[in-house]
Amino acid sequence: MTDSATLDRTAELERKIDVLTEQVQFLAEEARAQGQRRRALEELQADLTPIAVQAIERSAYTLDEVQIDPSDLLRLAVRVAENATMLENLMIQMESVTELATELKPIVNRGIVKAIELADEFDQRGYFEFAEAGFGVIDRIVTGYTKEEVEALGDNVVDILDIFKDLTQPEMLAVADRLLEVVQRQQRIAALEQQDPPSLFGLVGMMRDPEIRRGLGRALRTFKAVSAAETEQAEKAQANNTTEDTPGGA
Repeated sequence: MTDSATLDRTAELERKIDVLTEQVQFLAEEARAQGQRRRALEELQADLTPIAVQAIERSAYTLDEVQIDPSDLLRLAVRVAENATMLENLMIQMESVTELATELKPIVNRGIVKAIELADEFDQRGYFEFAEAGFGVIDRIVTGYTKEEVEALGDNVVDILDIFKDLTQPEMLAVADRLLEVVQRQQRIAALEQQDPPSLFGLVGMMRDPEIRRGLGRALRTFKAVSAAETEQAEKAQANNTTEDTPGGA
């Protein structure tokens, strides 16, 4: 019984010693931390003391040079009091602007990110290279044409667009496609033929081909229509000039 009680007291004593040891270690760590903080504050004080002394000396020197009139301070205070409402409204507006800027900041950030992504996409798709090439074409036009030529081109731009509009009609595109196909086929045939030109009798022999006669007929009709249009245009221009030259046409 006595041995059991002795063991219990020994175990309790050891537990208390362990608790006391932990507390001593905690106090030692706190003391070390406090010492480190104290040394840091001392170092900060040592660093800031010369700066503070210099700032005080500079402020004293500046205030010594400035002559403050009490009446000026009083007048300033009166002006501030008189415009207190305006200053308050100005502060309210500034707060509104600050709130608006805070609300718009995420939108602006998203817009910038979107613009960067769009610019990167344009760059990958070659838009910038195309624009650079376009500027090169414009530069060649500017350096290759005079002001008068550009103005003449501007005067006739409607007629040029009308011609392009007519050329882009389906039937005209079909004719151009067939003509291009025929020309390419004839070029391939010509590359295989002899280089000597056909004789007069050879040309006469070709006239027996119905396709050749039909093609010549179409070409002659086309030339006739073009000549008639040119003649009609020339007669109209001559008639206009005659009307302007007469006294009543002026």
